[in-house]
Amino acid sequence: MYTAQGKIKQTNLLDEYLPLVRRQALSMQVRLPASVELDDLIQAGTVGLLEAVGRFYASQGASFATFASQRIRGAMLDELRSRDWLPRSVRRNARMVDEAVRRLEQQLGRAAEENEIATELGMELEEYRQLLSDTNSGNLLPFEMLLEEGAEPGVEDTTQDTPLQQFLDGEKRDQLVAAIKALPEREKLLMALYYQEELNLKEIGAVLGVTESRVSQLHSQAVGRLRARLAE
Repeated sequence: MYTAQGKIKQTNLLDEYLPLVRRQALSMQVRLPASVELDDLIQAGTVGLLEAVGRFYASQGASFATFASQRIRGAMLDELRSRDWLPRSVRRNARMVDEAVRRLEQQLGRAAEENEIATELGMELEEYRQLLSDTNSGNLLPFEMLLEEGAEPGVEDTTQDTPLQQFLDGEKRDQLVAAIKALPEREKLLMALYYQEELNLKEIGAVLGVTESRVSQLHSQAVGRLRARLAE
């Protein structure tokens, strides 16, 4: 399967791994706005697969499946970043929440409660919760993109210094771990259920005993806390 130089042969690899592109595209699409077409994700993922085939060497230690999966997902995320489809109002509101959370948690020395954040923003609690819903746009985006509004964690890429790899290096990786540990228990559980267990909003709502819209609000708030802490 490999040449004398350790470079993987390209014959039949595309046919073998194209189904992986589609699976990753489908998994990502369900967490994106309806305006993002599945075919666009598949096309971007296929480009990532082609790059993986051309750049993989057995001597790197990782399996081709792992290497290709990283490349495919990275190419899809690059496609989403290039569109810059998040409205400016969403970005502005997200920054406003992040700044309020950062100020409060510096003052309080603990995770700020919802009513405290709402007061800091000069809003009623329900108005603040609606802002969270609007900021989340009713969708949960890939974790990398959500945190990329301030920072970005994810999988290792041994072939180049991506923003992700730079973020995961050393102290910043420790900061992310500490930021997640500092989340209120319910938000920490929500993030684990969604990003690790891959439950959907309805399933998470059943676990937490709240509505799907409430899950979306709590998710947006948790991401705001993470970005605020990472910005420090």
